[in-house]
Amino acid sequence: MSQFSPARAHSSARGANADPSLPRWKRRLYTLVPALDSLRTYKPDTFRRDLFAGVTVAAVAVPQAMAYASIFGMPVQYGLYTAIVMTAVGALLDSSKQLINGPTNAISIAMLSALAFVPADQRISAAILMATLIGLFQTGITLLRLGDLSRFISHAVIVGFTAGASVLLVLDQLKNVLGLKAQGEHHDHFVKRFVMTLYYGGPVHLPTLYVALGTIAVALGLRWINRRFRWALPELLLAIAAAAFAVWHWDLAAEGVKLIDKVPRTLPRFQAPSWDWSLVRELAPSAAAVGMLGLLEAIAMAKSIAAKTGQKLDINQQCLSEGVANLAGSFFQCFPGSGSLTRSYINHQAGAATQWSGVICAAMVALTILAFAPLAQFIPKAALAGVLMVTATRMVDVVGIRYHCRATRFDAAIVAATALSAVLVSVEFCILVGTILSFLMYVPRAARVEMNELVIAEGHRIRERNAADVPCDRMRIFNFEGELFFGSSPEFESHLERVEEEIDDGLRILILRVKYLRNPDAVCMHLLDDFIARTESRGIVVVLAGVRGGFYHTLEKVGIVDRLGDQRVFREGSQLWTSTAAAVEWAHAELRDDLCASCPQRDRDASANKEWHFTI
Repeated sequence: MSQFSPARAHSSARGANADPSLPRWKRRLYTLVPALDSLRTYKPDTFRRDLFAGVTVAAVAVPQAMAYASIFGMPVQYGLYTAIVMTAVGALLDSSKQLINGPTNAISIAMLSALAFVPADQRISAAILMATLIGLFQTGITLLRLGDLSRFISHAVIVGFTAGASVLLVLDQLKNVLGLKAQGEHHDHFVKRFVMTLYYGGPVHLPTLYVALGTIAVALGLRWINRRFRWALPELLLAIAAAAFAVWHWDLAAEGVKLIDKVPRTLPRFQAPSWDWSLVRELAPSAAAVGMLGLLEAIAMAKSIAAKTGQKLDINQQCLSEGVANLAGSFFQCFPGSGSLTRSYINHQAGAATQWSGVICAAMVALTILAFAPLAQFIPKAALAGVLMVTATRMVDVVGIRYHCRATRFDAAIVAATALSAVLVSVEFCILVGTILSFLMYVPRAARVEMNELVIAEGHRIRERNAADVPCDRMRIFNFEGELFFGSSPEFESHLERVEEEIDDGLRILILRVKYLRNPDAVCMHLLDDFIARTESRGIVVVLAGVRGGFYHTLEKVGIVDRLGDQRVFREGSQLWTSTAAAVEWAHAELRDDLCASCPQRDRDASANKEWHFTI
């Protein structure tokens, strides 16, 4: 994974949806298919940039697609199919101009866990069915316009997941690196299978180990060369090609080095996924978890790139592109995918200007299948395992882990719980754990209502009361701030009870400043209504100040405005504190000469043309 940095999207130039010169149907079409909107300003230089980026990304996509398919036992051609269909469909619908969809290591690791119970002969159809379910789940989120709810799930979930997933990836691929015989496929968790393989797998197969280590060495060496000389060599593709050449040259297959299955020289064809209701019921929970992971992964990367390019993102459109790409892919023999971190950043760094770089990338992967598919039969499984080992080390966001662990205990707890549950239970479960923890830790902090008392000081200043201030025995002012929904009702009720305890029956007027109370619901409105009734039964007049438009309409609908009367509900004006000042003026007029000993209103001459000042 890349180094941690907060993702933030910025506004850009007007899109088609904001162009009044276009017919409504065209604006709608360009909004639904942003790639078509990009064509309105497409130039030869734009095509040159997209072509170079697309070809560059394809050189990385081919080895990655084959490696990610092998993670959960799929023939490698299905990874290539996913890199064609999902990448093309996602690019057409992406809100982000640089995000590349397709097979990813995170989704493939999640699939390995989700399909652990599925027999080997049914794994292909089950994986394609998962793409259908994930596509339906993500599209449903889009249609309900719930895509933006992903912002309430902490980024620590992704950081913890990638840490745990990288460990699982290493454990799962060790058998292919060491040339061990896989054991214990009947176990429902691949950590158990890993232990069984180490125990029963027999001695290490040295030729296989040498191939894997050689692949890793070539990939790391080429990466160093790219960084040292600022080249753009396709390090993973060349590493796999070198391993395949070694296998062919020294006939290592005869020495027991396992090769991948032959890759047919065919492109993905239309084929409806097989629908098995019993399998659907078993896969549905995992599909929801993996689908949410895919959205989090894609949105986080799209925002990260947008923070660099200044592009404005439509999160709901981004969710639509993920859902439709998975759904369409399932009809063309694809397994689930998401936005790829590696390929997206390479696409951005290569200068991609629009979504069409993704379409070009998909076309280049298709041409690679048609031109070089027969040569894939020389690729050893150990080479793909070596590539995945390199990928696993890059997945761990060390900077992000350190940052989250230092930031708050909440972030550290989410990272740790998500990572540990991924290793000890399952990948889908860890996503659920992280998501639930995000909400459990967010809601109590959101459900806070703050209260402080205000006083009228000399010079007609309204400020926060301190310990040395003697409270007025005729008029008290309390200021409230926070979210006023059912989650905050216990704290709101506690504040109201405290007010009742502090005021005595000699008090005449109680002013409640409610300007910063937001999103009131029935529970809290009922508490406020009961408080007003109890307070006024003691002969104390209750006044509301700083009432905003939406809050006023809620007060009106539940009958509180009728109870108090419009003259005691002071609505917030265009200037700060004007309604509070008006409420104090009204209270002084009601009190007349019945003022407390320290009230500044007693100074008649100074009060004649006074101007209120607020120092809180």
